[in-house]
Amino acid sequence: MLRIHFTGVDLARVRMAGRPDALWETILSFHRLRDRRDVRLFGEWRTESRIRLNSETRMLGMLIPSKGYFPDFLTPVEGRYGWDVGLDALRGIRPERMRREMRLLGGAGTAVMPPRLRDFMEDGTKHLPRLLGELRAYHRAAVEPYWTHIQAQIEAERAARGRALLDGGADELLASLPPMLRWRAPVLECDYPVDRDVRLRGRGLLLQPSFFCRRTAVTLHDPELPPVLVYPAAAQLASAPTGGEGARPAVEEQRVRTLGKLVGHTRSVVLRAIGDGATTSELARRAGVSLASASQHACVMREAGLVTTLRHGNAVLHTVTPLGAALLKGGAVAS
Repeated sequence: MLRIHFTGVDLARVRMAGRPDALWETILSFHRLRDRRDVRLFGEWRTESRIRLNSETRMLGMLIPSKGYFPDFLTPVEGRYGWDVGLDALRGIRPERMRREMRLLGGAGTAVMPPRLRDFMEDGTKHLPRLLGELRAYHRAAVEPYWTHIQAQIEAERAARGRALLDGGADELLASLPPMLRWRAPVLECDYPVDRDVRLRGRGLLLQPSFFCRRTAVTLHDPELPPVLVYPAAAQLASAPTGGEGARPAVEEQRVRTLGKLVGHTRSVVLRAIGDGATTSELARRAGVSLASASQHACVMREAGLVTTLRHGNAVLHTVTPLGAALLKGGAVAS
């Protein structure tokens, strides 16, 4: 079990990540690619990604085992600011830190390490360009085509957690997290492969929702690094990843047909009324339509990829996706 210990100062410094973390999503998606579970959610994504992925991933497989520890340096804090920024931070990793974390990955010591792993530990900077190349190729094949969808799910998660924060402060926010996380003040508990205590010591905690994180939350191994808890975004449970330019023609045709239903003043008003997030009853009140009409409009827009919906307590919360926001602004989808 993982136990994260809070002080009063830590509670005041709990914050939600502003966007998906490009490197965390990439590393965790590599786990999902090799996992045969969750076929409904990830089956088609696996098939599509493997078709596009025609490059070498042996080094990624060596550094990211199917379960257990993987080096902290693969997910630098800068990854939350975008893929290029995160990759630049990884490029500048200190050799001594790389060796230290590779020893942890090797476990019992260099004498029993696989030769390739021992070679990487002894001179990791020599192999860093190849690692960066594999990461970049994998990201382009398995994550980049789905980035708009991933962003939409994280935005929906942020909206739900933001509501909890406004309703009851940090205490309510922590209590609202997915079921594998249990807030028993002043400790946040999580089912975890190993028994571990993390003491925040006034540094606060960054909550990083993730589309590709599954079943349990993940945190960094090094207690001196800025504390972050990566956890499964609730919206993913009912939303399989769909591609942008890489989406199947049938999916795109269906989306075009559904978008055709959106033409008209009322749905434009409803889409704008969602704002930063709205329950169905709030949406009906803001748009001046009946509850049944608001629900129907939200359903059509969800099918078209303009709205994401997830359950929030006893209600459902609708948020506008990047595609929906672009439609409202009359511009392109932000990357």
